[in-house]
Amino acid sequence: MTTRSYTTIVEKEGDGYVSLCPELDVASQGDTVESATANLKEAVELFLECADATEVERRLHTQVCITRFEAAHG
Repeated sequence: MTTRSYTTIVEKEGDGYVSLCPELDVASQGDTVESATANLKEAVELFLECADATEVERRLHTQVCITRFEAAHG
């Protein structure tokens, strides 16, 4: 079994949290940051278990850059 690290982005949405794995474009949610992250890990593992190799290769982004910027508004 191969182990690989993935990025998790968690954002507050309403009363809960949405989590995203940008490398595979897989998302999940939860009531807390921890549960959203755990649910995302499960979703990624299920995707990797069920998807064929070509689907994983097609969706896999090996370089993900996360930055912040300021934008004027109002």
